[in-house]
Amino acid sequence: MQVIWIPIKAAANEAAHGVKFVDAATVLNDERALTREDPDSIGEQRFVTLGRSGEGKLLVVKFTYRDPDVLRIVSVWKARRRQRASYEEGRS
Repeated sequence: MQVIWIPIKAAANEAAHGVKFVDAATVLNDERALTREDPDSIGEQRFVTLGRSGEGKLLVVKFTYRDPDVLRIVSVWKARRRQRASYEEGRS
């Protein structure tokens, strides 16, 4: 799977949320990650994944598919309290 992003969007996201898209890409390798379709998406199908990065940070990654084997990251942020609880629920 190839993971891509728009560099200007990545820089703006890092400034706003303090998380790099390169870290977001590692969340997609979390076998315990939770993924669902983004119900708020307009104009294209998007997905939201809640999972741990390669560094162990719990992150939320919003993405879309460009091709079956190409995924484009749209946004990433640190998981909020409720999101953390959802991830940990049933995992202990």
